[in-house]
Amino acid sequence: MTSSLPNSCRVSIIIPNWNGMGVLPECLESLRRQTFRDFELIVVDNGSTDGSIAALNRDYPEVRLLELPKNLGYSVANNRGLEMAHGDYIVALNNDTRAEADWLEKLVAAADACPEAGMVGSRTVVYETPELVDTLGGRVCRDGMSRGAFRHRRFDDLGLSGVIPILYPSPCAALYRRQMLEQIGFFDEDFFAYAEDTDLGLRGRWAGWDAVLATDAVVRHHYSVTGGSFSPFKLYLVERNHYWVALKNFPWSMLLQLPFWSIVRLWMQIVAVRQGVGSGGEFAQSGQCWPIIKALIKANIDALWGVPGMLKKRRRFHSQRRRTSGEMATLLQQFRLSFAELLDLHVAASPNGDSSDRERLN
Repeated sequence: MTSSLPNSCRVSIIIPNWNGMGVLPECLESLRRQTFRDFELIVVDNGSTDGSIAALNRDYPEVRLLELPKNLGYSVANNRGLEMAHGDYIVALNNDTRAEADWLEKLVAAADACPEAGMVGSRTVVYETPELVDTLGGRVCRDGMSRGAFRHRRFDDLGLSGVIPILYPSPCAALYRRQMLEQIGFFDEDFFAYAEDTDLGLRGRWAGWDAVLATDAVVRHHYSVTGGSFSPFKLYLVERNHYWVALKNFPWSMLLQLPFWSIVRLWMQIVAVRQGVGSGGEFAQSGQCWPIIKALIKANIDALWGVPGMLKKRRRFHSQRRRTSGEMATLLQQFRLSFAELLDLHVAASPNGDSSDRERLN
């Protein structure tokens, strides 16, 4: 790892941390074992109270630590880390990951081989069962909701290898080209957390950049250790932010269809809750019916309040776009996420993820 000459490093790894003492040391130890060494390591702490800062100062002198006064969110943490970064490649990495020893080497090799790609994703796998995919890049539904592709599928059954095209990478373990970030900016801080990666990825695609995924750059991921698998606040952010993703990034032909597809998703969610299947079943079992309803109402109200600001941002970056609306619509169709996959209904129908499921995902 570069330490004596941080100004000359090729890669800057940014890790946001919030009370991650249970997982952060394993993440940092995996970075110490990387075969690619020309990188600096930046940890941005969001006001942790679990001893994370003391452990970093004591055990990881190679880390450049930035302490924020409170939890300002995932987007702010990454953006503040970028302000400190020296690398030509900026890598966003979750604190609840463990990278294979050649992960960064493979990620950088893919970026070097694809100069037209502003974003490079990793093969992120489920920590406990690494033969299962956590995410292979992101996909977007017709209503702006997004999720990682091929979640909980067996990677070996997908027939994928080498460097493959994707719509955008998951920031759980993603490389961004500094040249792209200087052109379009990093994460939108109004999002706080969730879907900020979708927004960034689509802005990059509008600006003419491509996105690829290095299938041999492998990271294990504990899903939702920091944010939790479900909470009303997480639901609020996801619900609010998906509207903002669409407002900023959908071609107008798709944006006009947004109310219809939002109603379709809501209806499918209600059915899933009543039947106790998929993510709807998880909501039903949470025992938080009223907090869920309040979170959804607040999310929709706040999304509406944010419309003028999001449209202003849309006009600003669309004035410099290099892809047409038709080209973006084609990309979004090519990498479309089905509502069944979004709501985990495909898992309920076929827990082994057979070939018929794969066809429905494409």
